[in-house]
Amino acid sequence: MMVIVDTNVAVVANGESGQASKECEQACINRLERIMHGEINLVLDENWKILREYLRNLHSSGDDVGDRFLRWVLNNRTSQCDLASITPIEGSETEFKEFPDDPELQKFDPDDRKFIAVARAHCDKPPILQAVDTQWWDFRDVLYQHGVIVEFICEEDIQRLRGSA
Repeated sequence: MMVIVDTNVAVVANGESGQASKECEQACINRLERIMHGEINLVLDENWKILREYLRNLHSSGDDVGDRFLRWVLNNRTSQCDLASITPIEGSETEFKEFPDDPELQKFDPDDRKFIAVARAHCDKPPILQAVDTQWWDFRDVLYQHGVIVEFICEEDIQRLRGSA
């Protein structure tokens, strides 16, 4: 099994999200540990777009699980991770040819488009792991229509945050 990990999964695993429940935090920790133990393969982009976001939000010298995950990625990026090639649109850091050209996705967070591009560019179309970013829930159906599966690790938290639970 292969997955793409949205940064908020590692942030939640570090206990740095006031929005996440303890159950959500533990679920994120479990998933990252499975990746670090080789049970699940991580997919990244070749140009460090995802890794640079990890570096901005995590600390490679830290002891929390999200930080250890970053350290693991830095050490194993080329040997134990699958890499996908995405194509930035000229003049943009957040637009990619692999991102669906769909009016329903115009308001999707530009900073998160790299995850979608990687999911669509990779031959196995791996799911994207998501923790507590409610925006992803709002776009899940249209993303699915474009072959992108978002796996919500903390669906109860998402529902609570959206006021639906």
